[in-house]
Amino acid sequence: MMQGPGLEVGLEAGKAFLKERSPLGPLRIMFKHVGRFFQIPLFFFHPFLVAGPEAVRKVLVTEQQKVAWRNPDPVTDLLRQGVLVMDGEEHDRYRRLMEPAVARLALPGFSGLMLRQTERVMAQWQNGQTVDMLVEGRKIALLIVLEALFGVDGWDDLPRIWTPILKAIEYISPGAWIFWRKIPRLGYKKHLKTLDDYLYGIIRSRRAVAYPSNDLLQHLINAGLNDELIRDQMLTMLIAGHDTSTALLAWVFVLLGQNPATHARLVSELDAAEPDAPPRLLDDVIKESLRLYPPIHIGNRMVKEDIHFAGGIVPAGERLFYSIYLTQRDPQSWEQPDDFCPERFSQGFKQPPFAYIPFGGGPRACIGAAFGQAEARIVIASLLRSFTFEPSNAGAIHAHMGATLEPRPGVLMRVKRRGFVGK
Repeated sequence: MMQGPGLEVGLEAGKAFLKERSPLGPLRIMFKHVGRFFQIPLFFFHPFLVAGPEAVRKVLVTEQQKVAWRNPDPVTDLLRQGVLVMDGEEHDRYRRLMEPAVARLALPGFSGLMLRQTERVMAQWQNGQTVDMLVEGRKIALLIVLEALFGVDGWDDLPRIWTPILKAIEYISPGAWIFWRKIPRLGYKKHLKTLDDYLYGIIRSRRAVAYPSNDLLQHLINAGLNDELIRDQMLTMLIAGHDTSTALLAWVFVLLGQNPATHARLVSELDAAEPDAPPRLLDDVIKESLRLYPPIHIGNRMVKEDIHFAGGIVPAGERLFYSIYLTQRDPQSWEQPDDFCPERFSQGFKQPPFAYIPFGGGPRACIGAAFGQAEARIVIASLLRSFTFEPSNAGAIHAHMGATLEPRPGVLMRVKRRGFVGK
């Protein structure tokens, strides 16, 4: 019989929420005192949550046929028939269609595209200016995704689509709709239509001309998908592909700002390395950032058949969350799990399978994982080789559980071009 949290645990969880301004605090308290299997005891909302390598492996691999990705929630409303929210053969069909176009983005030939878009954003910075790396990282990630996947130079389009994209992300982020599915969602319709109009315009333009391209958009067109299905896959990749990269870039700069010795060593090693051969430390910093603050921090499934976990049973018809965030901070799998220690990835620390899952796992692992990691290496190396970054608000940053796990209220950095002489 599953035990619920006692009064003391509940009070501690409440204090953690007030202190951290995020549900992550209470979830850590529940994880610590109740275990890797518990039910969230909220009024009208009582999903099950599991964490730890064995439970996650069960959800993602060994019993993944017992859960559904397609949920009655705003994510499905927004993405409609996007690959991310489909199950069964329809999902498999879209994934098989999209994988070749996405996989090639991690090839070295795309590094020039990534560098060019990074440099366009950096060119707007003034020496001594304070920039928000959450915002600047989003600009870079959006420009890269638009060009790499859809063949679009989005520079002049950013003012038009910036707010609609933020509203789309807000639309699918956790909110009051969790407790009452039919709550009115005011303030979104106009912005979501603007985003749709933008994507449909890209599709129309591509269909109107012969375009010698192997990008994702052309693959979808060549496969005979109608405009609505193409829109659904484009929006899925636009949101998922740029928002996760945005969060990763932002957290890397948070952690480097909080750990100046690692920051200085990374810059030194980058300076000594060949431009196309970044040092191992950069990979380690990226991996450790993904471990501590995985952009996709929690998975959301509907249970189709009873699933038995070590702590109890999740009955069919219930909502099930699996926590990537808690799994990657599990003290049974990680030494000093809450510490920033990039070297753990190159010094032989061994974790059990599914202890590290920033890109998920099993047959539905992130389709853009290789692309995202290549992008992070190239963009971060370019930024650090070009500018110094001095944190302005490192102590005030907290993790916000939105569509991705992102640093709030932002990542303010005072930037200065390296080699610049003057005040």
